[in-house]
Amino acid sequence: MQSTDSSSEKRVVEELNFGAKTAKRVSWEAWEFAIEGPHLVRVTNASYGFQKDDHSYLVGVEDREGVLIPAECECKADRYNEDYGCKHKVALATVGGPMILQAAVDFEKAAAGFQVSTPESITTGADKLETDGGTASCENGDKRCNGSDGTGLPCFDCFEVDQ
Repeated sequence: MQSTDSSSEKRVVEELNFGAKTAKRVSWEAWEFAIEGPHLVRVTNASYGFQKDDHSYLVGVEDREGVLIPAECECKADRYNEDYGCKHKVALATVGGPMILQAAVDFEKAAAGFQVSTPESITTGADKLETDGGTASCENGDKRCNGSDGTGLPCFDCFEVDQ
């Protein structure tokens, strides 16, 4: 676990009102962070395993007097209880830390200079299409097999051909 030494990191935590129960839950659970847009971070509770997408929320980042603070979350706990900060905001402030908060703010600046890639550089599913318009398929008629040259696991007959 990281220790918070800088005064700005301590100030972020001081801006959030949360209790010992929330602090314990934040420290016990696994978290993932993704910048979704300017001042928006998707905070996912990865402790839920394959159901983690159901426990993923957008958290807004706000600049308060030069200190970046997780300001609001779309979860029920934050929407219906204005007195206490939800665990997603606390996780963003403590686990994600200043680097994630700054990246959310910098995203706006990067988006302004964003370069759109050309269609030639994009790899899509159409790249896998054969000239006859069909997709790569099994020579033996197995619908689940992409053939011996496919990217997926081939059927037994296609596998035997490669050997």
